[in-house]
Amino acid sequence: MDPLVFISASEEESTKLGSDIAMVLREGDFLCLSGNLGVGKSVLARGIIRHLADDENFEVPSPTYTLCQSYETLPAIAHFDLYRLSSMDELEELGWEDALEAGCVIMEWPERCFDEIPTEAVHIEISDLDEPIREFKFSGNSNLLNRIKRSCEIRHFLNGTPHKNYKRSHLMGDASARSYELIASGSEQLLLMNAPALPDGPPIKDGKPYSKIAHLAEDVKAFVAIDELIRSEQFCAPEIKAQDLDGGLLLIEHFGSEGIIDSQRVPIAERYMAAIEFLAEFHQCKFQAESKLSSGETYTIPTYDEQAILIEVDLLLQWYAPSLSGGKIDTADIEKFEAIWCNYARTIQTHEQTLVMRDYHSPNILWRENKVGTERIGVIDFQDAVLGPIAYDVASLAQDARVDVSSELETQLVNHYIACRKAKNTKFNTAEFRESYAIMAAQRATKILGIFIRLNERDGKPGYLKHLPRVQEYLQRSLKHPALYAYKNWLESVIKQ
Repeated sequence: MDPLVFISASEEESTKLGSDIAMVLREGDFLCLSGNLGVGKSVLARGIIRHLADDENFEVPSPTYTLCQSYETLPAIAHFDLYRLSSMDELEELGWEDALEAGCVIMEWPERCFDEIPTEAVHIEISDLDEPIREFKFSGNSNLLNRIKRSCEIRHFLNGTPHKNYKRSHLMGDASARSYELIASGSEQLLLMNAPALPDGPPIKDGKPYSKIAHLAEDVKAFVAIDELIRSEQFCAPEIKAQDLDGGLLLIEHFGSEGIIDSQRVPIAERYMAAIEFLAEFHQCKFQAESKLSSGETYTIPTYDEQAILIEVDLLLQWYAPSLSGGKIDTADIEKFEAIWCNYARTIQTHEQTLVMRDYHSPNILWRENKVGTERIGVIDFQDAVLGPIAYDVASLAQDARVDVSSELETQLVNHYIACRKAKNTKFNTAEFRESYAIMAAQRATKILGIFIRLNERDGKPGYLKHLPRVQEYLQRSLKHPALYAYKNWLESVIKQ
């Protein structure tokens, strides 16, 4: 990878660069700062450490005489200054290798021990161009270098908005490649969505990758288009404050952190009911399949077609079933499974359709306490939206994969949805909806079982395994509907749980 070069016109900008670097540091990262005396190595190091300490006035003494200063930040960081290093034995005594195992390392004057520096290190050469202008040239480890490059692209994006001096801090990511930052100044808070367009995965069927078959968003254009559609119907999706569609960056309204579950992760029944009422109102709308973006492009909402439904349930065959049986499923059983789901997919195409947000559950529903009616519900994370059966989002909420929704509460939610719809439309087909609900709840549970095993085995994310018993139990509830008898029989004969 070619070196990255950044120019700073002031000590303040150098400090901000340090903060941007700190945003992407992980355990095991090694930074080497080189340059003449007084060129700004300690300024950059101080900016990194203060950001990790979350304190812009945090005391960061120079380790010139002590040679090393360690900080219990997150991640932990050790700051070395080897200007006065007298011997390699002294370096060993400092325990820099232990520091690297425990967190990150910043090393000034690394040329004193180049032979000892890990090959994965990033080297930052700082030059004095014309006081106070500094040049920072980055080279080395492409992984960390790419992270730094992306962080600086985010800074460049923010510099083009009225929020360029807002503080950046991490927010927890999700199971996707997207990440989020909190952008704050005083009491004002915004969210930055970092979602660069990802290259397609390998083709798995008919020359297409999984993402295209399942209609997963490939860039932020989908989020922007769906956001505008939802807001145009007066529902609460985040206002987009700034956007870089090609760069995959959005600055959006922050609804806060108040959700629909309590501190013990127990559903708050009143809020779940309000979320159901939101869906009942939302499903009265007639959404257009096409949406115009500010760039002039047209975004077409995909249809949740048979291929998408089948590629999702196939995750059970690929990941979940083998993990239980210890081997592959027989060809005859695979063909029977696919025939069953082809029939279900065709059935739900005849049922009432709408805009399906696809991840309408507790992590993506925010509670707005001071609002009334449907305005109490704020929705996020809907970029994978499709046109599909109304029951999908109802099932996503009433069988929330991340929290325990009792069978009693699930029944209340489904019945309340039906009552709300019938209050607006006496011809609402209750029997059709219940069939659609059972099929889509089973389809969603089937897909999620495969996804959670995949997240563990392929992506090294075992934390999702704790949700498996809940999703298994949800699936058993859905299988009680007569429409699911064929699938129930297949599971009982093939999957030995």
